[in-house]
Amino acid sequence: MGKSDFPEEVRLPDIENRMLQKVILEIRAGAGGDEATIFAGDLGRMYQRYAALKGWGFAVLDKNETSLSGFKSLVAEVKGEGTYDALKHESGVHRVQRVPKTEKAGRIHTSTASVAVLPIVEAKEVIINQGDLEVSFSRAGGPGGQNVNKVETAVRILHKPTGIVVSCREERSQHANREKALEVLRAKLYEIQNEATSDKVQATRREQVGSADRSEKIRTYNFPDDRITDHRFGAKVHNIEKVLDGDLDVLLKKISKQVNA
Repeated sequence: MGKSDFPEEVRLPDIENRMLQKVILEIRAGAGGDEATIFAGDLGRMYQRYAALKGWGFAVLDKNETSLSGFKSLVAEVKGEGTYDALKHESGVHRVQRVPKTEKAGRIHTSTASVAVLPIVEAKEVIINQGDLEVSFSRAGGPGGQNVNKVETAVRILHKPTGIVVSCREERSQHANREKALEVLRAKLYEIQNEATSDKVQATRREQVGSADRSEKIRTYNFPDDRITDHRFGAKVHNIEKVLDGDLDVLLKKISKQVNA
C-alpha cells in the first residue's frame, strides 16, 4: 500500500517514546488444530490475569470461542498506565510444546498462536473516510439476556481500501460496539500509516504476527522442560504454569533488560 492511500497531512506521534494508556490485544489460533485454540485461550487468560495484577482494565471486544475452552480469535482492549510499553514485545508467533488434553496416546504436540499489540490512537490522528466503510449489524449471541439475543447490537466494519475487517459484539448497544470497532480499525490503520510514513523500517502487522506457522516463533512454551524461551532476546524462565497464571513480569523484566543493555 502506498502513501497516496492516506492523507499527507496526518502527523503520527512517536509511539516508542510514549506511555500509551490503551492498546488493542489480538490473539489468533495458528497451526495445531484444537490444541492451537486451547493455547490461544491460555494466552488470553494469561494477559487478562497479568492485567489484573497490574491494575489495568481488560475488556473483551470480540471473540470466537470453541467448545474446548479456547479461542479461534480474541480481541481485547487493555487500559492502564504504560500498557504499550509493557506489552509491545509480545507481538509475534508464540509456540507451545506439550501433551494436549485431546491427546490420548501421550504424545507431545507443537501448536502456535499469534499475538498482536496495537496502540490505540485518537480519532484526529487517523482520518477515516466514512464512504470507505461498509458497516453491517447482527445479533451478538451468547450470554447477555434478551438485549443480546433479539437486538442486532454486534457490529462488523469493512474498510474497503485496505480490506481490513473489524468487529465488536461485547457491548450492550449498537452505538457502543460501533465506536469500539472504529477504535480497533484506527489502531490497525495507524500501524499501516506509521509504516508508510516513518523514517525507520518497521515490521508490518503481517510480518509481526506471521502466518502462525510452527517454524515462525518469537517464544516457545516447553512444558516437558517447564521452560519458556524468548528467541529474540535469549531470555529464559521456568515455572510455565505460574507465568500462564499472570506472573508475566518475571519474563518481561528479563526481556527489558536485554533490550536496554
